[in-house]
Amino acid sequence: MGNTYNWYSQLIKPSWSPPAWLFGPVWSVLYVLICSFFRESFLGCGTQTIPFVIALPFILNLFFNFIFTTIQFGLKNNYLAALDILLVLSTLIWAMIVIFPYAKWVTYIQIPYVLWVAFATILQFTVTYLNK
Repeated sequence: MGNTYNWYSQLIKPSWSPPAWLFGPVWSVLYVLICSFFRESFLGCGTQTIPFVIALPFILNLFFNFIFTTIQFGLKNNYLAALDILLVLSTLIWAMIVIFPYAKWVTYIQIPYVLWVAFATILQFTVTYLNK
């Protein structure tokens, strides 16, 4: 763990990069919001049956989200991490679009998540560029 912290702390980051301590609390809140996708995608919207097309982008989003840490901090690969965070953002937008007709509130509650991921995408691409 210390080796990973040393590696990441030595990367060149933009001046607008948030402090490391902020990521834990932000992701804790975001995972609560992400759970609304699970509730609606797998348990259904009331009595309505949700097609698999709703669950697919959610599943992919969770997969790409969960492997990001392994790619960034385990493999220490900024290029793959940049690709992965782009996939997180893309699948999130896709998921928000497909669930909107079934549960608008789920789309609205994901706005903080999509804003954070958009910011994280810009940050990751900037870190990747600065450390090429």
